[in-house]
Amino acid sequence: MIAPALLMPKLVSLIDRASAIVLEIYASDFDVARKEDASPVTLADEAAEALIVKELRALTPNFAIVAEEEVSAGKIPDVGQEPFWLVDPLDGTKEFISRNGEFTVNIGLVHAGLPILGVVAAPARGIVWWGAVGQGAVRRDEQGVHVIQVRPRPDMDAVAVASRSHRDADTDAFLAEEGITKTISAGSSLKFCLVAQGEADVYPRFAPTMEWDTAAGHAVLRAAGGRVSTRAGGPLLYGKAGFRNPSFLAAGA
Repeated sequence: MIAPALLMPKLVSLIDRASAIVLEIYASDFDVARKEDASPVTLADEAAEALIVKELRALTPNFAIVAEEEVSAGKIPDVGQEPFWLVDPLDGTKEFISRNGEFTVNIGLVHAGLPILGVVAAPARGIVWWGAVGQGAVRRDEQGVHVIQVRPRPDMDAVAVASRSHRDADTDAFLAEEGITKTISAGSSLKFCLVAQGEADVYPRFAPTMEWDTAAGHAVLRAAGGRVSTRAGGPLLYGKAGFRNPSFLAAGA
C-alpha cells in the first residue's frame, strides 16, 4: 500500500490535467450521446477517464480500477479485498451539458470497504479538494490552499445540501422531519465538499447513486471529520455487487 502522502501530489497533478481536458471540451460545441441506460455521455467523460485510468495503472499497477465509462462498456474488474480506485471522470454530466459549472472530476481510493483518499476537482470553478483519512482535508482555490473541516451541527438553523437534479419527496420528508428549512442546491460531488468545508451540515441522498459518484467526495468528507451512513445507521461500504449505493446520509460533526 503506497502512503497517501506520496500519492496525493501525483493525484492532484493528474486531476488538474484531466480538468484541463474537460474545460477544453466544455468550451467547445460538443456532442451528447446516450448510453444504454439513457444517461448522457460526452467526449469529456471519455477523454478525462482515458487519461486518469492510464495514469493510475502506471502509478499503482496492482490496484483494480473501477471507472464509470469502462464499466458502461462492460469492463468490470473483480476488486476482491484489495485496495481499488473508483473514478468518475465527469460527475454531473447534466450540469456539464447545461453549462452551469456544477460538475466535478473524481478519483477515490477504497481500502477495506471504505474510501481512504479522495480528490475532487470542480474545473469550471477552479477549485480542487483533496484529503486522506487521518491526515486531514484541504481546498485549493485562487486564494491558495486552505485546511477544511466540518462544523458542529447547530441546534437551530442547520443547513442541508440537496441534489440539483435528483431532489425527491423522500428528501423533502427527511428535511421536514429534521426541522431543516435552509437548503443549498448543488450538482455532482460538490455536495460532499460543501459539508466537508463547513458550509452545510447534512447531505441526504435517497435517489440512486453509484460508488464512483460518491467515493472521492466521501473520502474528502471523512478526512475533514465527517461521516456517511446508510439510513439503517451503518457505514456506507464500497465494493458491493454492481457498485450501486443504497440511500445514505452524509453529515459533518
